[in-house]
Formats: sequence, structure tokens, C-alpha cells
Amino acid sequence: MSRVINFSAGPAVLPEEVLRQAAEEMLDWHASGMCVMEMSHRGPEFIAIAERAEADLRELMGIPGEYRVLFLQGGATLQFAMVPLNLLAGKPAADYVDTGEWSKKAIKEAQKFCRVNVAASAADAKYTYMPEQAGWRLDPDAAYVHVCSNETIGGVELHWVPDTGEVPLVVDMSSHILSRPVDVTRYGLIYAGAQKNIGPAGLTIVIVRENLLGRAPKSAPSMLDYKVHADAQSMLNTPPTYAVYIAGLVFQWLKRQGGLAEMERRNVAKAKVLYDLLDASAFYRSPVRKTDRSRMNVPFTLPDPALDAAFLKGAAERGMVQLKGHRSVGGMRASLYNAMPLEGVQRLVDYMREFGAKRA
Repeated sequence: MSRVINFSAGPAVLPEEVLRQAAEEMLDWHASGMCVMEMSHRGPEFIAIAERAEADLRELMGIPGEYRVLFLQGGATLQFAMVPLNLLAGKPAADYVDTGEWSKKAIKEAQKFCRVNVAASAADAKYTYMPEQAGWRLDPDAAYVHVCSNETIGGVELHWVPDTGEVPLVVDMSSHILSRPVDVTRYGLIYAGAQKNIGPAGLTIVIVRENLLGRAPKSAPSMLDYKVHADAQSMLNTPPTYAVYIAGLVFQWLKRQGGLAEMERRNVAKAKVLYDLLDASAFYRSPVRKTDRSRMNVPFTLPDPALDAAFLKGAAERGMVQLKGHRSVGGMRASLYNAMPLEGVQRLVDYMREFGAKRA
């Protein structure tokens, strides 16, 4: 059976090379006689896997020594609570920039812990742009500033790094981490669910500056304290071992491809193919402001929603799946993560031309 072209927003496509390596190592990892899923997380075999995964991620992203890398569970959604719990440090407020559905969820959770100042919002245009920093109204009492730098659902991406001065910048990078180089030193904390550009669902990456550790209140559960996890080398309890292993294989694959600069070059090229069609078409429409369009998640609409079902059916018949847009936006959405080849995007564009020509 041939593999489909999978445009899912997450869990998402993984590099076929990684999947084949995992298949080859399924029953016997490096002559250990065990599958990685069977290993003790405290045994030398898995310790080696976890240490290499962290080292490779540090190399890919240029993570300085004063930052800790945590392999956690609970998805990015748990970080909506862990961030305020760990970073408020007695301050009464936090700044949040409202850029879409995931920002809204983060704001709602943070409101359980502090006064949330919505410094800026794109709700006035149905989250189709990123608010410029010149219009942000920051709270001088805020412990940190939180931004979702790529909104998976709305398809908007932050293509610049906010300047928050001495106030830590916290960013949810779930949908575009590893898609381009990042200056980690500009951030206090970065978090990302793995199921888009890193690996399987069940793993969450947190990159946190060391001087932000140890700020959680004594009443905080151990499992929600970054410092406890850092002190335990991300093994306070049994970690999602197989997800860490696959993430490690993805990191190795990225290095073989040429690193994040090369991935950015490819991602720019892939996104351009699709956006060029959308801009030239009278049939399809991109709702997002051009300067803020995501390279990873591309929503688009047809002239009549009644055509959506036929479009999806035709795509599936041609081996292209998971193109239906989120219910809050409608239309279509193509996710173009690192593992999506240019050929897959070209196949989609060719089909879109064919479909539009028949109904124009």
C-alpha cells in the first residue's frame, strides 16, 4: 500500500526515513535484544537515547548552557498552567497577546492564577493577522509576556521576535519549532508539543532559562514544577520513552538534511508554491494578511462552502488527506511541516488548479 500525502495539522507527517529506521529497530535496538518501548527509562540504553536527543536538539537550535531542556508530558496545553504557576513568582499579573484559538486557551488557563492583561488582540479581524508590537499595551506589573508564535488553526505566524526588555518572553512554538533558526537567548521560555515538527503526540519540549527555575510556590505539585523536572533530568517519573526516541531520530534526520537553515529554505519554497496559487486565483482565497502568513499551516477557502465536500473527496481519491479546515475557521487547511516534501505541495497545487478550472 502506498503512503498518502498527509496534510494533517497534528499528529502530523513524519520523515519516512525516520519511520523506516524505527521499524528496523523495533524488535532489537542496537543489539540490545529489546524494543525501546520495553527498556527501563533508568537503564543505560535509554539514558543514552535521551542524552543524545537533548544534545542534538541543543546543537540544532544553538541552545546555550544556561538553558535547561525538559522532555515533559501533558502536551502544550499543560504548559498553559505550568507557565504561570512557575513564572509569576509573587507578581500579580502576566501579559498575553491574543493571536488565535491557542492564545485564547492559554489566557483562560492563566486567569486561574493571576490577572491577565491582554496586551493586544487580533480578534477584531477574526485572528487573521499578528498585532504589531507598537500597539501592545504591556502591564508594568507583569511577570512575563506570552505569545503563541504560530497559530495552527488560523494560519498566522510571528516572523519577528518581540522585544520585552527585562521581562521574560514566553512563546508557544508548537506549530513551527525546528522549521527555521531561532535565537534562543531572546526568550525566557519556549515550549512546544511534539506532534507537529518533532515526533509523536505525548511529548512536550520545554526550553527554559536557568534563572527562571525554582520560582514555583511550595504548594505546587512536584509534577508541575520546572525545577523538580530539571533536577531529575526529565525523569521524575517514567517519561514517554518511545516518543523521546522518535524525536531523537527526527533531530538526527534534521542534522543530515543540513539543519534549520536548510529547513527554512525548504519551508519558504513549499509555502511559496501554495501561496502563489492562492494569490493568483480568483477561485481560492487566503484569509491571512500577507505579512503574517504561516509557512506551516495554510488555511484557504473555496468560493462556496457547498464545494468543500467535493474538494475533499477528490483530494482523497488522489491520495491527499487531512485537508479539512478547523471548524472555527472552515474551508481547507494544508499543514506543510518539515517532513512534507515539496512534491506533496506541488501535487496539491496541481489538483487545486484542476478543481478550480472545472468549477470556475
